[in-house]
Amino acid sequence: MKTVYFTPGPAELYPSTIKHFQNGFKSHIASLSHRSKVFQEIFQEATSDLKKLLSIPDEYFIFFTGSGTEAIERTIQNCVEKTSFHFVNGSFSNRFYKTAQELNKKPLFYEAVLGEGFSFQEITIPKEAELICFTHNESSTGVMIPFEEIKNITKKYPDKLFALDIVSSVPYGNIDYSLLDVVFFSVQKGFGLPAGMGVMIVSPRAIKKAEAIMQKGISIGSYHNFPTLVDFAKKNLTPETPPVLELYVFSKVIKEMIAVGIGNMHQQTERKAKILYDFLDSSDTLSAFVQDPRFRSQTIIVADIQKVKGDIKKKLAEKGIIVGSGYGVNKETQIRIANFPTHSIVDIKRLIKALNSL
Repeated sequence: MKTVYFTPGPAELYPSTIKHFQNGFKSHIASLSHRSKVFQEIFQEATSDLKKLLSIPDEYFIFFTGSGTEAIERTIQNCVEKTSFHFVNGSFSNRFYKTAQELNKKPLFYEAVLGEGFSFQEITIPKEAELICFTHNESSTGVMIPFEEIKNITKKYPDKLFALDIVSSVPYGNIDYSLLDVVFFSVQKGFGLPAGMGVMIVSPRAIKKAEAIMQKGISIGSYHNFPTLVDFAKKNLTPETPPVLELYVFSKVIKEMIAVGIGNMHQQTERKAKILYDFLDSSDTLSAFVQDPRFRSQTIIVADIQKVKGDIKKKLAEKGIIVGSGYGVNKETQIRIANFPTHSIVDIKRLIKALNSL
């Protein structure tokens, strides 16, 4: 019986990931110099294909970091001189805010009740905010912000910079990257790779902001500051030795996703999410934590445990189904279920059958 991982990250590997790693080892990609022409070709292929897959503007830069968490730090360092504004609705959006505090900025925030969306019409962004920060998919609570709401904010405050955490949503999400300045994710969720690499999508406006802050004598980081990353990216290189093999596999998975089609992946994700939410809405043992369908994540489904006796995770594991625990204060009272491109309709139905048997 095949074990299926519905954990929200690291998640189930993309079906071809192991094959690509094996081919990479056989081709000695793991020993490849990160200053070689072959590496430059891998870098160029990965970045150009990612732009194609996600419809990222040509003039935007793609940077590779150690993780999505590192990307949060780089975003604050390079885009904020004094004040950022954060939409907080869970642990990961709160981490964005806390990072700004730890970097000695003066962040402001608006906080929503856990499991609920934001009333954007009631929110006024303070004049002093330089960067507005969103977490598209809050994986601790299963709340997703409709991109239309984010779009409205970008139109209302055209003088601000905008950052979007898409760690738990990409490649899902009809995102207009041209409206944003820093977008980031890590590869161990929707792209189905092992953890170890973050990806940043950065606009020319964000680069200019970083340069302006640096010219004032304010630290924007060292080898991973935006100007340095730009200098190397223009040559299809990274400042330091990156996880070359991981980048190679990432480029292969992107190509396969292009072949499947981003529209098809969106439709499949929503179809699978609907099956899961329909089950939760009719179940006597579990219920969806996010009640308002407008804010329900399509990629991280969070369920309240109601009448299940014993350890639900252990019972599911005995059936070859691995789900995530609740997060933070809800660790013992909830489960989290990932719905990424690697999960098939068959996998979802098997999960529901297992949940029905509890």
